Amino acid sequence: MGPNTLILLALLPGILIVIYIYKKDTVEKEPWNLIFKLLVFGAISCVPASFMESFIDSAMPDYPEGSLPYALSMAFVSAAFCEELCKYLFLRFGAWRHPAFGYRFDAIVYGVAVAAGFAILENVLYVMQGGFYTALMRGVMAVPLHCFCGVFMGIFFGAAKQASVKGRSSAKYTLAALLVPMLIHGIYDTLAFLGNYIATIILLAFVLVLYIISIRAVRQYSRDDWMNGFYPEGEHFSGNGQDPLQEKLYREDEYGAGPSAGAGRRIHPGEEYGGYVILVCPKCRTGLRVPAGSGKVRVRCPRCGTEFDART
Repeated sequence: MGPNTLILLALLPGILIVIYIYKKDTVEKEPWNLIFKLLVFGAISCVPASFMESFIDSAMPDYPEGSLPYALSMAFVSAAFCEELCKYLFLRFGAWRHPAFGYRFDAIVYGVAVAAGFAILENVLYVMQGGFYTALMRGVMAVPLHCFCGVFMGIFFGAAKQASVKGRSSAKYTLAALLVPMLIHGIYDTLAFLGNYIATIILLAFVLVLYIISIRAVRQYSRDDWMNGFYPEGEHFSGNGQDPLQEKLYREDEYGAGPSAGAGRRIHPGEEYGGYVILVCPKCRTGLRVPAGSGKVRVRCPRCGTEFDART
């Protein structure tokens, strides 16, 4: 089998998983340039992870290969810790402050993109050495494993972002975004490093369970995503998106004010109007409205993505 075919087989599983997750993002599609950036970040994260693993491996006790201490130390201390930590750091750097990050499911898209980028590069290296059989086995086992970890990292990464936006501590969610993927990855690698018949059977069952749980989680978060926005999304107040400070005057008949339509009353930024508070985006100067009575909130402009604090 030619090298071009092997490379295609190595790339295909990760790409297909990213496309599947992207299609499940039904509320607000993530920009492809961001997804591509996170795929690249995931691939780059292989480099520091590899250096960390080499350093840790050199400091490890010389356990017999195939023994339980060898499998546990290589799986949890070396592979799972280094790889999931590096993936998380690149995920945090690439997505945390991006203006498109506004829903819980967005974090799953980002987590899977970084994990798939890591898995794709790793897979190419293994497949070019091992051939078609390696491509087949890793395509249904190792690549999905990385993406399963990306799903759960994304679930807790999204919870951390949501807590942060609402002014609460995100520490426990950040810790879970690291530890849960490390646990999943560590169990998988422990069974793989043991390599005996019983461990292989358990490994296959473990991966099957991960398929079921991950697909169900993706479907649930996709279905409920419309309820899990981080911000009271600012709606355009003026029909043409003009700055209220520049329009000088809003006429109530333009905005469906009912009996007093046509009165020409001035509506100022910061004023409550029809159950909403009128705001101005500090960057693009778009007129916005958000529901009144929520107290201090974090608002995101739907036009430019700028986040700003407001009191409603």
